[in-house]
Amino acid sequence: MASVGNPVGLSVPGSRVSSLYLSSRGSSNFLTFKNRSVLTQASRLVFAPLPESYSGRSPVEPSGKVPRLSYLNLSLTRQRSIKFPVVSAAAADADGHEIEVLSGLAKTPESLADKFPVLVTGFFFLLWYFFNVIFNILNKKVYNYFPYPYFVSTVHLFVGVVYCLVCWIIGLPKRAPIDKDLLVVLTPVAFCHALGHVMSNVSFAAVAVSFAHTIKALEPFFNASASQFILGHQIPLSIWLSLAPVVIGVSMASLTELSFNWTGFIGAMISNIAFTYRSIYSKKAMTGMDSTNVYAYTSIIALLVCIPPAILIEGPQLIQYGFKNAIAKVGLFKFLSDLFWIGMFYHLYNQLATNTLERVSPLTHAVGNVLKRVFVIGFSIVVFGNRISTQTGIGTFIAIAGVAVYSLIKANMEEQKRKAAAATL
Repeated sequence: MASVGNPVGLSVPGSRVSSLYLSSRGSSNFLTFKNRSVLTQASRLVFAPLPESYSGRSPVEPSGKVPRLSYLNLSLTRQRSIKFPVVSAAAADADGHEIEVLSGLAKTPESLADKFPVLVTGFFFLLWYFFNVIFNILNKKVYNYFPYPYFVSTVHLFVGVVYCLVCWIIGLPKRAPIDKDLLVVLTPVAFCHALGHVMSNVSFAAVAVSFAHTIKALEPFFNASASQFILGHQIPLSIWLSLAPVVIGVSMASLTELSFNWTGFIGAMISNIAFTYRSIYSKKAMTGMDSTNVYAYTSIIALLVCIPPAILIEGPQLIQYGFKNAIAKVGLFKFLSDLFWIGMFYHLYNQLATNTLERVSPLTHAVGNVLKRVFVIGFSIVVFGNRISTQTGIGTFIAIAGVAVYSLIKANMEEQKRKAAAATL
């Protein structure tokens, strides 16, 4: 905010001024506030600059019946703002048009998020679901003509890293510095993130999207097992009971899934284990850095982890006929644009998931995450026309229902812990 250097003289009339307007006078040395109704010579407030030699503040000096406030020095800085008791806003445009000034204290205008918090939160959920569904559908379509999950996973992270670097360059957000100690802490998190991401894409390339997400519904089971047997945390019986339908449902769906193969199944299971360990290491990686910068650094490290296996495992095939066949099927422009957009949607849906969590309670976010998986499974069946048996459908429903119950119980426990901790403060 700019600083007003010249002091201002203020003359207040004795008569009451109700609704005011601001207009420019013939001279540029002062401005006049005029009454909306019949205006007398005395019914005005005059702002006039004072001599530059004056630098102090004078007390109120009476002049007849009209109190006069002279030499009132106003200084506006970045750290401090002043609310005027007479008017809430006053401005005059360059053309001298009158602008109405309201009486009362100045009030900061409410933002859209303050006026309609429910609509804004719903919009975040909508974008989160939209980006996630589009990513899964577009990702699977790419694998239909370019079945190289290691390279595609690297592209996902590469596009996200470029996005983060551009945001750092423009200062949104400002890049947080990183040192050797923080790098050591984030490296295991990034490694597990890279492994889980690659194995998820191996599963998506090998089996139907709906079946891959059904298998990935087992992730809470692996989280609970790791917490109980690795971290030594006591998991309540209610959590284990809620996970039983998940295991049963996934088993039922796997036995009769038409697209079942061991590559897709094992890839999804390894992904569950990798993301479980990512959660464990993330607990240890709690730093003062904001989540956006942490995710950016994690993506950079994960990208460096993904490049070597992509070159070693798929490199020769890509050079020999992978790129050539893809371009021959869809054309160079569509091939490159598909790779770009799946990377953007991958990064954006992860970022929107974090932004949504910041606006709602863990319980609401957990329910939303389950519904997101339902949306992905449903849309993938419709878009790709995947045929599923009755037993697969029932098993998928049971697994998702079990995840929903688990999420509700887990989130409710976390909320009770939070309230108990707050009560002790």
